[in-house]
This record gives sequence, structure tokens and C-alpha cells, in this order.
Amino acid sequence: MSAIDREGPVPPYRQIADDLRRQIADGTIPVGRRIPSIVEMEATYAVARDTLRKAVQVLKDEGLVETVTGMGTFVVKQPPGALA
Repeated sequence: MSAIDREGPVPPYRQIADDLRRQIADGTIPVGRRIPSIVEMEATYAVARDTLRKAVQVLKDEGLVETVTGMGTFVVKQPPGALA
């Protein structure tokens, strides 16, 4: 992903959620795999941890990922319209 547009109309957490959703849809992060940890995403996106938590929560709310305590957050299904 290119850098987060901090001045654009889309909040940074939405931009990150969109990027992760795209990676899930295109198979970069397949079903059953762990998405990057908050620490890993912090290095990638250079945003605050709260912003990253909000992005992950969006994906949880959409039913795309679930968190397994002590293990991480895993992809549980493809987004609608994704290539299978």
C-alpha cells in the first residue's frame, strides 16, 4: 500500500481496513492465515496503535477476521465479490 493520506477525506483507519480487505480479497492473506500483528502494521503504516485497532475492528465487524487470544487475528472468510 502507498502511504496513508492523512489529509484526504477517508480516515486513516478506513484506508488501512480497505488495504487489508484488498489483501484478503486477492489472496495475499488467504482464509485461515493470520493478518499482520498490530506491531507489524505499526511499522508498515506508521500510525498509532489505536488507529490500527480501529481498522481491525472494521474487519471484525464485517465478519472477515476473528481474534484468537494469544494467537492473533485470522481471516475467516473472503469479502463479498472477491475472486475465489
